Amino acid sequence: MKLLMIEDNKSVSEMMKIFFQKEDWDTHFAYDGNEALEMFRSDPEGWDMITLDLNLPGIDGMQVGAEIRKQAPTVPIIMLTARDSESDQVLGLEMGADDYVTKPFSPITLIARIKALHRRAELGTTKAAPSESGLDTSSANESNNFDIKTDHFKLNSNTREAYLNGEPIDDLTPKEFDLLRALAQKPRQVFSREQLLQQVWNYEYYGDERTVDAHIKKLRQKIEKVGPQIIQTVWGVGYRFDDSGVEDK
Repeated sequence: MKLLMIEDNKSVSEMMKIFFQKEDWDTHFAYDGNEALEMFRSDPEGWDMITLDLNLPGIDGMQVGAEIRKQAPTVPIIMLTARDSESDQVLGLEMGADDYVTKPFSPITLIARIKALHRRAELGTTKAAPSESGLDTSSANESNNFDIKTDHFKLNSNTREAYLNGEPIDDLTPKEFDLLRALAQKPRQVFSREQLLQQVWNYEYYGDERTVDAHIKKLRQKIEKVGPQIIQTVWGVGYRFDDSGVEDK
């Protein structure tokens, strides 16, 4: 794994460097926002994981995260925030972070979060290869083994692909894809925010329920690029997947 840790506290970075070395990860460190963007842009498609402290000198963490998301829509990002900065946590998730860890944190906890997020991201790299024989692969999505199918929606958990009326829903982060899959597995069933936290963040999670709202917001924005909204809010309860109102193309 090639990991970029953006953290202005050098003591924290030195501590985590020891743990990263034990995992045999290729880890790089940036200590302010400008340095972080310079390092990221040196190899924008080469990073497997980014940890991002929101409280940075120079360019702040929110701006850094937004710039990274523009160039790498799916790279996993774990943000590091102060324990009492709930507004920053929500803004960071809306910016595009996949998860957050509050300071002070246990190195073992951060390592576990990184591994869990990386496993999901790795699944997304297993895309169907173009045919070496030169055959047309424009209808490849029809031949994939979709494990979720409704009248207008298809999802393949192995290739981490999702389609609405045949159009791909692109640039889903690992958490956004997992959230979409959790909802689509049981169409029209209403899931509370707590249930979604348990299913999608399948380790002991200390975030509040607004984490789900932030991810739902980003997920809806990506769905709306290809078709009508299929994630519905059930006021006072939670969310459900329902494509029954989608018209055929």
